[in-house]
Amino acid sequence: MKTISKLAAGAAALALMAASTLSAQAEPVKVGMITTLTGGGAGLGVDVRDGFMLAAKQAGNSDLTVVVEDDQRKPDIAVQLADKMIQSEKVDILTGIIWSNLAMAVVPAATAQGKFYLSPNAGPSALAGAGCHQNYFNVAWQNDNLHEAAGAYSNDAGFKKTFILAPNYPAGKDALTGFKRFFKGEVASEIYTKLGQTDYAAEIAQIRASGADSVFFFLPGGMGIAFMKQYAGSGVDKPLVGPAFSFDQGILQAVGEAALGVKNTSQWNKDIDNAANKAFVETFQAEYGRLPSLYASQGFDTANLILSAMAEADVKDADAFRTALKAAKFDSVRGKFSFNTNQHPIQDIYVREVVKEGDVFTNKIISTGLIARGDAYAEQCALK
Repeated sequence: MKTISKLAAGAAALALMAASTLSAQAEPVKVGMITTLTGGGAGLGVDVRDGFMLAAKQAGNSDLTVVVEDDQRKPDIAVQLADKMIQSEKVDILTGIIWSNLAMAVVPAATAQGKFYLSPNAGPSALAGAGCHQNYFNVAWQNDNLHEAAGAYSNDAGFKKTFILAPNYPAGKDALTGFKRFFKGEVASEIYTKLGQTDYAAEIAQIRASGADSVFFFLPGGMGIAFMKQYAGSGVDKPLVGPAFSFDQGILQAVGEAALGVKNTSQWNKDIDNAANKAFVETFQAEYGRLPSLYASQGFDTANLILSAMAEADVKDADAFRTALKAAKFDSVRGKFSFNTNQHPIQDIYVREVVKEGDVFTNKIISTGLIARGDAYAEQCALK
C-alpha cells in the first residue's frame, strides 16, 4: 500500500498554535512514513498516520511531502521499504514505525546513511542508551516509561505481589524491566508470550494459581483485546494494571465493559487541559469521525515537530536542522515537552481510569504518576 500526499493550503485554527512559527521560506522536505496499515496492529499505524497527516494538512505547507508505505508488521519488509525510500524516493526524514523489533531493523541503518529518523512510537532501550544517534529522535517515549509509572502506581495502590507478562520482543522486555524498576513489591511470576498471540488460557491459569494480588500486563493491539476478553470470562478477579497500549481508545471499544475501572498509564489523554490538545481532539474527531488515540497524538506531535524545524532551518543543513528539532519549538498536545540529552522526551506520565461516557468507552486522568520523567538510559548516551 502506498500513498503520496502533496500537502497544500487550508490552515485551520489548530495550525495557528501548532505551527505558528512556520516560515514561507521553509525548504522542501520529503518524509517517508513506514507504518503498520494491514494485519495485526494495523489500527496503531492507521492512527499514527492519521494524526501526522492531520497536522500536516492543518499547517498548509506545500513544501512538505509525505510518502506512506505499509510494513505489514514484518521486519524484512520494513527494511526493504526503508532502502527504497532512501535510495529511490530520496526522503530526508523517516518516521512511522510502531513495533520495536522493526525499529531495531531500520533505524540504525537509516541514521548511519545520514537520514533523520523521528519515532512516533517505538522507543527501544538499545536506541536510548549506548546505541543513541544524533539523527535519531523519539517523539513518543522511551519504552520503559509508561511501565515505570505503572509500577509506581501499583505501589500507591498497595499491591504487594504482582504477576507480570508481556510479549517476547524488545518492547516487551523493556516493559517488564520498566515496571520492576519502580515496583517495590514481589513479582509472583514473569511471563513472556509470543508476539501476536491470541490465546491466553495457559497464562490465565498461571495467574489463577500464582497467589498474586494483582496483574500487570503489556499486550498492545489485538493481543490486549484477546487477553482482556478471555480474562474477563475466566472468573479470575485480580485487579489489572497496564500501560495505555493495552487500554487505548481503539482497543476499549472492542473490549467493552470488561475494561471499566482498570487503571493504566499514559503521557497523553484527551482531557489534558491545554489549548493545543483541546483543538486536536475536536479537529481529529471532525476529520475522522472517531476520538483520537495515544498513537494519533504521537503522530500529530511528530508532524508538528518537523514543521517547527522546517521553520527554523534547511533540512539539507543537517546540523542546523538537528538543532531545530532538539529545540522542540511546537505546542505539544501533551503540554510540557522537551528532549533529554539522548533526544527522548522529558514529560509527565499520568494514571488514567477506564470510564464510559455515553456509549463510548474512554479514559480519564486521575493522577500524575511520574513528573518530568526522562529515562534510565540517557546517561549511557554519548550525546550532550
